Amino acid sequence: MTFKTEQFSELHRKNMEAAMRLAQLSIENSQRVMALQSELAKALFEDGVANAKAQTGAKDPSELMKLRADYAQGTTKKMVAAAQEMAAIGNEARSEFSHLLTEQLASGSKDMTESFQSFFKTLPGGSPNMMEAMQQAIATANSAFEQIASVSSAAMNSAGDMVKKATGTTKRK
Repeated sequence: MTFKTEQFSELHRKNMEAAMRLAQLSIENSQRVMALQSELAKALFEDGVANAKAQTGAKDPSELMKLRADYAQGTTKKMVAAAQEMAAIGNEARSEFSHLLTEQLASGSKDMTESFQSFFKTLPGGSPNMMEAMQQAIATANSAFEQIASVSSAAMNSAGDMVKKATGTTKRK
């Protein structure tokens, strides 16, 4: 029984490591988004102050309107660029999460299958059908996960394309 306990302990340890990697990725991506938001807020504030100073020196209403229009256009461009970068960070994060989860499922199902095989072999009157059923269930779960990951990826790519079309850009910085 000690051997089986060690196998399950190792499987649990690997799952905990994977969970910690996912948590670390989440923290890192959250920090990237917060830094981007902070930079945007600072830039918009500085632009707003500069624009307000420029407006106070405007000589006529047409110059004032031009300054306001230029400010609005610049602000919009910066916000759209920041939104695109946040979308890119989100897409990268989803891709990383998907990769880690796929990797974990692949190695975890192999480890789990090996553990169950050794466990079922030691059971008195163990049925070989139990192992086949377990392997089929794992294969079905892996297949479902792959389909979900594929649909998620397609949806994110579609959303990214829509943002690019809406902003009239085709490349990221």
